[in-house]
Amino acid sequence: MNNTINVKRLPKDPGPAAWNRILPSSAGYSTLKDDIHADWVVIGGGFAGLAAARRLSQLVGDESIVVLEASRIADGPAGRNSGFMIDLPHDLNSDSYAGTQHQDQQQIRLNRAAIEFARETAEAYGMGRQVFDPCGKMTAAGTTKGMAHIESYRGHLDALGEAYELKSAADMKDWTGSDFYQQGLFTPGAVMIQPAAFVRQAARGMSERVSIYENSPVTSMQLGAEHRLITPSGSVRAKRVILAVNGHIQSFGFFPGRLLHVFTYASMTRALSPQEVTRLGGAQDWGILPADPIGTTVRRSSDYRGSGNRIVIRNHATLNQSIEVGPNNMKRAAGLQDRSFANRFPMLEGVEMEYRWGGRLCLSLNSMPAFGEIEERVWSACCQNGLGTVKGTLSGMMAAEMAVLGRSDLLTDFLDHQQPKRLPPEPFLSLGANVTMRWKEWMAGIEL
Repeated sequence: MNNTINVKRLPKDPGPAAWNRILPSSAGYSTLKDDIHADWVVIGGGFAGLAAARRLSQLVGDESIVVLEASRIADGPAGRNSGFMIDLPHDLNSDSYAGTQHQDQQQIRLNRAAIEFARETAEAYGMGRQVFDPCGKMTAAGTTKGMAHIESYRGHLDALGEAYELKSAADMKDWTGSDFYQQGLFTPGAVMIQPAAFVRQAARGMSERVSIYENSPVTSMQLGAEHRLITPSGSVRAKRVILAVNGHIQSFGFFPGRLLHVFTYASMTRALSPQEVTRLGGAQDWGILPADPIGTTVRRSSDYRGSGNRIVIRNHATLNQSIEVGPNNMKRAAGLQDRSFANRFPMLEGVEMEYRWGGRLCLSLNSMPAFGEIEERVWSACCQNGLGTVKGTLSGMMAAEMAVLGRSDLLTDFLDHQQPKRLPPEPFLSLGANVTMRWKEWMAGIEL
């Protein structure tokens, strides 16, 4: 084996990574400018990459580990995430988040293992509750149709034997300050994180053991007895490589015709004034997932290290197989989010959005990961199916265990999946997917 893989494109993320922008600036890490050696290289410094690096550090003794991040830590998809670490079924390809009972029970076990790994990371690196908050999650509805989704989800949770609490409109008003929500369903096992703070503190915590390089995208890979990863200003030689780049894996030539590149969009308000916080009322920190999977995710965060009290609105999704979006995508999303904000928070009329952005997701038609040894001593931990926090953490952990241990009880469960299903040809794929998403948005009504 001695062949070269040229990376045909580099990631492009629209707009700023707001969760990172509202944090105090940090010194960051050097750009790779030399030709170095390492025992292990992890490509990607998001949830999957950092989980892989940390798990490797627990398994390989004093072997050297390098992480190569294409941009800056927390400026990519990890800093654009809504920050829900969800333990329960959350299949974005489903009309109710749920799958089959066996699949869901297995996924719950795996998700909770990933959350526990993240919890240990948070404790090891001194993350406070505003960074890692085991507060559970709320699924909420503002319409009768949304309440029907909650009832369906409730039935599935009953079948799984999972605990939950139903919340009334008055409960939701007390919690959010908004009259919009008519019912909520609370489940206790999820965690809310400040996603940029989490990955920044995780990276900093492991930086004495792991060498991290920012602004160092891999532009080609020369595969051989010792792989050589080339960046614009340097290179790394290593025997073992883990690719933790989610949908960008296709830019390396792997999993062709099997991955969906979806962008979701979000807006974050400026910091609310004390008077606006008083007018809003409710709790200081909360997050809501929509009962209708195509609806609007809302999150309120209190001041953390001077970041201010803010509200985030996330909705709208587009399929962009080029892994790029245009200004019209951003413009449409902004209009939808402004409408959603006004519907939920009329008492905050006049509050502007300070940040607007898009985030890259990677899904497969059958909700399966792009995982495994894809070349000799090259492993993929990609395709998180819209759950980058939990499934990214899980796939990074599992790639490290597969590469070092070969097998483990958790890995056996994780490997009980099919390969991503082959996609329909273009232009039918993109046309059909985007028409379907627009139809679902229209059907969601004010839940959007």
